[in-house]
Order: sequence, then C-alpha cells, then structure tokens
Amino acid sequence: MANIGTPIIVVVLFWGLAVATRTKLFSEEDGIAVSALAPSGSDGICASMVEAQGYPCEEHTVTTEDGYILSMQRIPGGKSGETSGNKIPVLLQHGLLMDGITWLLLPPDQALAFLLADNGYEVWIANTRGTQYSLGHTSLTPDDPAYWEWSWDELVVYDLPATYQYVHNQAGQKIHYVGHSLGTLIALGAFSKDQLVNMLRSAVLLSPIAHVGQMTSPLARAAAENFIAEALYKAGYREFNPRLEAIIKVLNASCAKSGVDCTNLLTSFTGQNCCLNPSIVQVFLAHEPQASATKNMIHISQMIRDGKVAMFDYIDKDKNQKHYRQDTPPEYKMASIPHDLPLFLSYGGADALSDVQDVKLLLNSLKDHDGDKLVVQYRDDYAHADFVMGETAKRDVYDPLMAFFKLQ
Repeated sequence: MANIGTPIIVVVLFWGLAVATRTKLFSEEDGIAVSALAPSGSDGICASMVEAQGYPCEEHTVTTEDGYILSMQRIPGGKSGETSGNKIPVLLQHGLLMDGITWLLLPPDQALAFLLADNGYEVWIANTRGTQYSLGHTSLTPDDPAYWEWSWDELVVYDLPATYQYVHNQAGQKIHYVGHSLGTLIALGAFSKDQLVNMLRSAVLLSPIAHVGQMTSPLARAAAENFIAEALYKAGYREFNPRLEAIIKVLNASCAKSGVDCTNLLTSFTGQNCCLNPSIVQVFLAHEPQASATKNMIHISQMIRDGKVAMFDYIDKDKNQKHYRQDTPPEYKMASIPHDLPLFLSYGGADALSDVQDVKLLLNSLKDHDGDKLVVQYRDDYAHADFVMGETAKRDVYDPLMAFFKLQ
C-alpha cells in the first residue's frame, strides 16, 4: 500500500484554510421566508448527481428565519420514473464538512438516496448553510464575516426547522429523518427540546454524535487540544474552508496512480473503514469536503475537551449571561428526548469520531426510552465513512433501516 504523506496531507485537507474569491450563487428578494420551486441549474446537485443517473429531481430553496438560503433537492420517484402516489417523505441530513452529495456518492444500487427513491419514498436532501449550494443569504454574502458567525446551535434553531417545515408542508404528512454524524447531533439537540417531533414519523441516526469527549480521531483531538480553531478565529478567519484547490489536485493525481489506496486519507480522520472501494475517494474529492464556520469548529472542539453536550461557550461569563442568562452555556439533555419517538441508531466499533464509549453515554441517556421505539444496531467493523460510502452499507445498514421505516 503506497504512502503519500497521508497524515500531513489530511491535516492540511481537513484543518487548513483557503482564502479565495467567490461567485454569488443566489439572488433572492429580502423578506421571503420560503421560496418556491427553483430551476435546476447545470451545476446543481440535481443535474450533476441525480438526473445524470436517470432519476427525476427538483431543485428547491428554503430561507431560514435568520436569512440563510438553503438548497434542497427532491427526488420524487425512482429510476422507473413513477412519481405519482402519496409517497412518504424522507429527509436526509449530512454531517460536518460535507453536503447533500454525501447521500449520492455511491452507485445508484448502493446510495441511500437512490435506494429510498426506488423503494417508493419521496426523498429530500438538505444542504446546511455555508456549503457550496447553500451560500445565499437575504442580506449578507460569504465574504462578510458576519455570514459565518454561527455554530451548530444555529443549525438546531434555524436550519433544521426550516427544512423540516418545508418538507412537511410540501408533502402534507409526517416525515422520516436520516442523519449522519453532525446531522445526528443537530437532530438530537432539537429532539431534546421536544422540537420538530410533531412532524416526525421516525429518526435514523448513523454514526450518532452527542458526547464526543472520548473521540479517538488523532487529528480531531489534536486540533481541539491545541485550540487550532480558536487560533484561526482570533486571526480573523471566520470561514473554515478545507477545500484547498492545489491539495485536491495533488490528491486526485496521486489517487489515480496504480497501487495507491487513498482510503487511507479517510482512515486517518474517521477510523479504519472496513468497506470502502478505493475509487470512492476520488468521487469524494470531486465534491467534498465543504466549508463550515470556524465558530462551529470551536464549538465542536469545546465538546471534545469538555465532554459535554452543551451550547457554544463564549468563555466570558458576561457574554454567556448576555446569550443564556447564566454563567455557563446550557446543556442539551439527551434524556429529555420524548420516550415514544421511534429511533434507529447504528454505530461502528472502528469509528474514531463517533466513539463506542461516547455512543454508550448517549444510549445510557436513552435507557428509559420505550423499548419498542428504540432499535440499536452495532457494526463491529464499521468506521465513520462506512455508513455513507461503504459498498456493503446497503446490505448491512440501509436494508434494516428501510425495514424499520415500514414498521412506523
């Protein structure tokens, strides 16, 4: 297995910053809370990733209460083209440093979005603020520092409710939710406050993230313990953009060489993935990673250091008092999640980001959950990326996931 300086490259890839000029991707009139159907652009996810595989697709946008214009994709039917009928909607939410393409990286007979569409579901794909297709805002541009003043707290308060409500309104019925990584954290945060559950049929949490104090990823832990994100923020970097064009080109060229297994790039960050085809890394690098806010990276770093599932800590007591009316940030109480909410959790023994010990803390918080409403799946050989890019994920995770849906 060839070595291409994996640790150094991955550090640069995932913890570097790129400062580049931008093109404004959206133009929206101020004051519009939710937009209607948007045309599919030639560079949009529908055209590039869904329609190219022979599936119908629609581009939508939704505007959050704080002004962020989010891209969403709707796959109304399977490859057969059948789009009629009262189909149950499923909302897919990606994780940190990713976007909705997460669910489309695998071939159509393996990717969750396509499998759901072929099995009769109406599929909706979310893209959080700051990612490539969700850079719009009613008054700010991504070049404005204020655009990036958010952490995952704002995803709980604004992004997730906006996408939930939009899908619920469009479909006219309750939805299933599937989140991966950070997509599970923001859902758990909302559920712990008894939010959104009235629009929900069930929630699937892949590589669930709540407590991260025992995270074993050496890169993530080193960045947190060395206050890397805090240093970047102090230096004036509000956007955390790991997509360095020069590095991506080098990686693509290296991964194309015979004998080079680029799954090691992900292993250094996610843990030893069992089931990735080496070619998937090139597909991944063509679209990912995506940008986030440096403040969001600080928030996650705080959680790694403190082991708490809490809101963003402004460190200064006066600032915390201003935001929360208390000296320390409030915690999200996982035990407060409604006990009758149908949950399907799937986690892996090799996952360095959603560590087994941290997941056990989450499960302990759910010990009073209704027994027939909680399904827990453990895959000893799975790491973080296997759940969305593993070539065996259909058999191991997605088929059981869809069987769970049918019971709700």
